[in-house]
Amino acid sequence: MPAIKLLDETLISQIAAGEVVERPASVVKELLENSLDAEAHDITLTLVQGGIKEIRVVDDGAGIEAVDLPLALARHATSKIGSLNDLERVRSLGFRGEALASIASVARVTIVTRTREARHGSTLRATGATVEGPEPASAAPGTAVSVSDLYYNTPARRKFLRTEQTEFAHAEEVFTRIALARPDVAFSLRREAKVSVHLPACDAERRIEALLGKPFMSGARALDEATAGMRVSGYGGAPQDARSGRDAQYLFVNGRFVRDKVVGHAVREAYRDVLHGDRHPAYVLFLEIDPAAVDVNVHPAKTEIRFRDSRAVHQFVYHALAKALARTAAAAPAHHVAAALAPAAQAEQAQLGIAEPASRYVAMFAEARDRARPRGGLPASSFNQVAGDSAVGPLAPPLGYALAQLHGVYILAQNDSGLVLVDMHAAHERIVYERLKNALDRREMAIQKLLIPATLKVEALDVATVEEHADTLLELGFDMAPLSPTTLVVRAVPAVLAGGDTGELARAVLRDIRDYGASQVLTEHRNELLATMACHGAVRAHRALTVPEMNALLREMEATERAGECNHGRPTWYQMTLGELDKLFLRGR
Repeated sequence: MPAIKLLDETLISQIAAGEVVERPASVVKELLENSLDAEAHDITLTLVQGGIKEIRVVDDGAGIEAVDLPLALARHATSKIGSLNDLERVRSLGFRGEALASIASVARVTIVTRTREARHGSTLRATGATVEGPEPASAAPGTAVSVSDLYYNTPARRKFLRTEQTEFAHAEEVFTRIALARPDVAFSLRREAKVSVHLPACDAERRIEALLGKPFMSGARALDEATAGMRVSGYGGAPQDARSGRDAQYLFVNGRFVRDKVVGHAVREAYRDVLHGDRHPAYVLFLEIDPAAVDVNVHPAKTEIRFRDSRAVHQFVYHALAKALARTAAAAPAHHVAAALAPAAQAEQAQLGIAEPASRYVAMFAEARDRARPRGGLPASSFNQVAGDSAVGPLAPPLGYALAQLHGVYILAQNDSGLVLVDMHAAHERIVYERLKNALDRREMAIQKLLIPATLKVEALDVATVEEHADTLLELGFDMAPLSPTTLVVRAVPAVLAGGDTGELARAVLRDIRDYGASQVLTEHRNELLATMACHGAVRAHRALTVPEMNALLREMEATERAGECNHGRPTWYQMTLGELDKLFLRGR
């Protein structure tokens, strides 16, 4: 066995570089974070050949004293922590003192720096283990770091780098993450000699829009919640903006971009009711937490963290995001009160399973009717018919008033902005689903006894399921009993589903209980079962609705959480503005 011996310092640095410097993007991350830790207000990143040939970061930060400059390239030398207590409460992005030393061991590094108080700057050059300087240099206040010929001395590592385009894309993603974290700092990205991105200092909303685009911000749900020792803010993307991959998921903990399984699971749970298929939500979340409650010293790349109380973080983020997603653009705020439904509409809405939405609204004075008349100048008599003979308030409700039904599938409504298109089955499905959830949570599932009990021909396994899980079925609102080894009788169903197909509904519920088991149906798979029930209980496509019925549905949508999406994540309504309609017909040209 060979004798144990100390490794050469250069080899030690190159081993460390393997953990810190994976590719040009890794260098970009370390240099940009150093600039932010130096309290820079303006940072420019330049990439040549995707960063393989050169990476240059120039900032207007605090700069480095000439006497301290040699230590910038020394391993485990840092100004950011000085004790174990500092490490346990670290707020800076960097703190290990390894990055520049690791980079210098596998690339040519030049640092030009000047503090604001110094009369001139200083420069330092490093090539492998050879360091030249510091020497006096002309420089503006701040620091410029140039890293060139990455892996020039380790050709085996250089072979693992991808094309210039691929490496640039990875570096650009790092740039995006850091720019999202600090909207108060101006950033510029140059590719070769051309400016690729310029971001002036601004607020978080404008920075997110600049980097993720207007489509993301147009439907994003804002959140800002705080509790003891924690605050989460930012934006959750609209369910319709979900992606096939996780490329638009940004989580920042105390300003540091991280990937965390705890928060990731909380986000997935919050979106579970509104995402379609296997799509992934887009989001930008900023979590602020006591530094002592999170360990950032988990991995050299510092993108992994560990929370002291992961359950508390999970529950906090989940509830904050779920609350934001529950709000819908169709919701009627307290000061924007829609009309009370007319008695005729209340009578007809019972057929849809919509319970007393009129109680949610305040009737307004009849003389306000003319002020709320839809754009286009319908006479009062026509408007009364459109609005379901309701007493109309001075402001039209968000989803407006029904005009007609299209092919028995869509409701056409008119609001102040233009035309609203509603998928009536998807919308009613969400309404029924939310009402089922609330009733089950409160253990107040209203039951509707059937005037004529329904008998069903079923398999013997279904009969056994009813006999074994009668209590679970009753908790869900079903009164079933065996009549024979292959026949069941259904005497009652949940009141909200009374208008649906009793046979299909009963078979679907029994199938879910059989597949998942009674205990899981009421816990892990509860929402899947309720979604199945809601789908069977919702008004079917191609069913003709009266104008009052359509208005009843619109008003209930405005009072229902997450009404913008059905249980499968598909949109329930779409707004076409008058401007968009004008473009279709070339008006104004």
